[in-house]
Amino acid sequence: MCDEGLAVYRRALAKGPLRGEVPECLLELGLLRPLAEDPALLGAVPPDIASSELRRPIERAVLVQQHTIAAIRDALTVAEDVYREEYREAGTAVRLLSGAHVIDAALQQCRDECQEELLTAKPGGARPTDALAKTLPHDLALLTRGIQQRTLYQHTVRTHGPTLAYIEKVTAAGAEVRTLNEIFDRLIIYDRRIAFIPDPLLDVNQTALAIEHPAIVHYLATVFDHAWQRAERVSITQDHVRPPLMTDETRRAVLRLMVEGYTDSAISKRLGISTRTVSAHIKKASESLNSRSRAQLAYLLAKSSLVDDVVS
Repeated sequence: MCDEGLAVYRRALAKGPLRGEVPECLLELGLLRPLAEDPALLGAVPPDIASSELRRPIERAVLVQQHTIAAIRDALTVAEDVYREEYREAGTAVRLLSGAHVIDAALQQCRDECQEELLTAKPGGARPTDALAKTLPHDLALLTRGIQQRTLYQHTVRTHGPTLAYIEKVTAAGAEVRTLNEIFDRLIIYDRRIAFIPDPLLDVNQTALAIEHPAIVHYLATVFDHAWQRAERVSITQDHVRPPLMTDETRRAVLRLMVEGYTDSAISKRLGISTRTVSAHIKKASESLNSRSRAQLAYLLAKSSLVDDVVS
C-alpha cells in the first residue's frame, strides 16, 4: 500500500465516501468500494473485511487441495496394507540386531558360511588389545580356509604396537591391510551377500543392521572398493610402517574438517586421533599463518589453497 493510498484511505474514514480518482492500490486491496446507491462514490471498507474477501478464493483452493490429498491417502491405504503384509511375509532384507551376544552369533554364522571374501572397515584408530586377541583366531581360521580378506584401518593404527602385531600375523597368512586418514563407519561384508553396519540412531556397541538386499550390499561393497583404491598399503617393515606424507595428510584432514566447522572432539573421532593431536595440528597451522584465533585461521585456510596442498 503506497503512502498516498494510506492518506486517501484515512481521509475516506474521516470524511466519508470519496468521489473521483483514487490510488489503484486501494481498489486492488478492496479498501475502497463503490456504494450500491451511488457507484460514483467510493466508501471505505474495514481492513479485516477486505482481507477476508482477498483470502476467500485462495483458502477455497487450498481446501480443495487438502481434500484431494486426503482422498489420495485414503485411496492408497488399502494398497499400503497389502504391501506391508506381503513384505512382512516375504521377510525383510534389513534386520536390526540388538545385544552384543546376538550380533556375535550372527557374525559367527556368517563366518562359518563364508566361502570367498571378507571385507572389513574399522574406523576409530587403534583397536583395544582384547578385541584384537578375540578376532585374531577367527581371521586366521578364515584365511586357512582360503577366504580372501581385505581390511581398512585409519593411519593412526600404524603407531599402535598391538594393532601392528595383529596386522603382521594376518598379512603373513594372506590378508591385505590398508589405511586411510578418514574412512566411513564400521562395515563388514561377507561374500558380497550380507553386510553389517552399526545403527547410528542407537547404541553402536549394542545394535547392528544386517543387510541382505543385493542392491544395498552391492552399493556398500562399491564404497569399500573406492576407499580401498585410495588407501595406503601396510607393510610391517621399519621403512614402510608410515607413508611418506602421513603426518601432512593428517594435518590437511584436520584443517579441512576444522574449516567445515567440526569441533576438536568430532575431528578426533572421525580421524581416530586424540584431541591433543588435533589441537597440535591446529596450533602449528596457526603459527604458520600468524593467526590469532580459530575463526581467523579458518578464514585464512578457506581463502588459501593450504587445505588442498600439503601443510608443512
